[in-house]
Amino acid sequence: MPKFETRHPVGHSAEDMFRLVADVERYPGFVPLCTALDVTSRTMTPHGEELVATMGVGSSAFTDTFTTRVLLNESQGEILVSYLDGPFDHLENRWRFMDRDDGGSTIDFYISYAFRSPLLGLVLGPVFEKAFRRFAVAFETRADQIYGKPTAALKADA
Repeated sequence: MPKFETRHPVGHSAEDMFRLVADVERYPGFVPLCTALDVTSRTMTPHGEELVATMGVGSSAFTDTFTTRVLLNESQGEILVSYLDGPFDHLENRWRFMDRDDGGSTIDFYISYAFRSPLLGLVLGPVFEKAFRRFAVAFETRADQIYGKPTAALKADA
């Protein structure tokens, strides 16, 4: 089963980065392969806000949608995504946000997935892998646009 994991230091606080990633409706404007996103429900749970969202994904070779349950656990600095429906056999995604002493934070991003169709996995696996590698940078760039560029000291220490 393909998986991708990265830890990426950024010059923005964990709280700011959590809010940015939790703002899923904005994804079509900056997230690689994301063409649309519709939140179909929002529920408060003891662990945080839970969303059900359908994301449109596309590239020149492929377009489809999939639906996930997203738990926004702000008190733990964690976003957990579980798969509900679409072209995957399995999809699990986790974001963790940890403050650093210098005012920046570290983003821990993990995703594992498997396409329902082995042929689809062969064709699209490399496209998805490339997109996942660009996620951290896409969110950091978006944070710079929303919150302003971090100071040179934060960027140098990252």
